[in-house]
Amino acid sequence: MAKPDVMMPAFQAPAWLVGCGNMAGAMVEGWRGAGLDFAGVTVIRPSGRPVEGVRTVTQYPDEMPNLVMLGFKPQKLDEVAPHLAPLVAAGTVIVSLLAGVEIASLRVRFPDARSIVRSLPNLPVAIGEGVIPLFGDGDAVHEIVELMRPLGMVIATGDESALAGIGAIAGAGPAYVARFAEALAQAGRAHGVTADAMPIALQTMSGSAALMQATGEDGAALSRRVASPGGTTEAGLAVLDRDSALDGLVEETIAAAIRRGHELAATAAVEHRAPLA
Repeated sequence: MAKPDVMMPAFQAPAWLVGCGNMAGAMVEGWRGAGLDFAGVTVIRPSGRPVEGVRTVTQYPDEMPNLVMLGFKPQKLDEVAPHLAPLVAAGTVIVSLLAGVEIASLRVRFPDARSIVRSLPNLPVAIGEGVIPLFGDGDAVHEIVELMRPLGMVIATGDESALAGIGAIAGAGPAYVARFAEALAQAGRAHGVTADAMPIALQTMSGSAALMQATGEDGAALSRRVASPGGTTEAGLAVLDRDSALDGLVEETIAAAIRRGHELAATAAVEHRAPLA
């Protein structure tokens, strides 16, 4: 459903989605749900597997695109770039979903692009509840901000290094949240909760998040409200807080994700020093 306070943007056609994996597919789903018009949008994917409501082809169309979104795996960049770069003109805006591939690396591969914008959205964009951090060069960042607004919270940063941190929290975060939900449900099953364990865990998590958003409370404040002195919640919190167990585990998890992003960036930077075949 379209958000009532958001004026629907439009794709600057011709627009190409080069690759349409999980993330790009979630974005298409979110845009479709918001009522965007996909006329003039083409998905280009080698498999030819159709994307509902969007023209899907296996070869680049005979046109010069105004917008190109890179929605394939980062490791495929140097397979795609040599064929795509000659089709990128001075008016083309590139939006990259490639984790770890920095603007400088993309600019070497697509030197003629008007603007290159990196985005690291997360899967809730499919229902308009995503987090979409952006960083770009050129003059098109504001256009991409407007295009992304129907998908959730858009954060345009002036610091490319901030994308790694935001991406590790928001982009990878749904995977970590999903694991915690499963762990919470599994613990419930171990203590007698049967078929309803997962729905209970999910409603508890979504309700707690909604309450924090509504009240503006941080996690510590809500924890204090829930945990009566000497009560059951306090006993459980003592386990999470022992030797900063939860904080340390989350910090280690986020650091690992950021470190992997830096590794991907270094790989892309090294590879572009050699002439593209």
